[in-house]
Amino acid sequence: MFKHIMVPIDLAHIDVLEPALDVVADMAKHYDAKITYVGVTSNTPNSVARTPNEYEQKLDAFAQKRHGVHGQPVTAKVYGSTDPVANLDDILVNAIDEIGADLIIMATHLPKKLDAVMPAHGGKIATHTDASVFLVRPH
Repeated sequence: MFKHIMVPIDLAHIDVLEPALDVVADMAKHYDAKITYVGVTSNTPNSVARTPNEYEQKLDAFAQKRHGVHGQPVTAKVYGSTDPVANLDDILVNAIDEIGADLIIMATHLPKKLDAVMPAHGGKIATHTDASVFLVRPH
């Protein structure tokens, strides 16, 4: 059913992504799907990397480490942005089309009252793409 899974990754918060990464591994093995880990970073130095190129190297190393967990083909794709927070949703929606993903698996937070004013990324992505979106809540 699914051939290409896209997984948005924030290298600054890997610890909260573990439940979603477990689902990615299971789904990829079940459907024999390839995985693209997608990162969005600033064009200026940040807490993870000084440049988008350095961020890409770190994301690629992360992808290769995950390949060792699930054994499915992996790639890493990094998008630079002048304002990753403001542009994240649009960049991810465009990435879905660009890489041809048919399933997006992403970590999400528990619902909060603030979501009525500022919707979560997963909800916006689900309403702006034809791909299936699987949101994984923390334990």
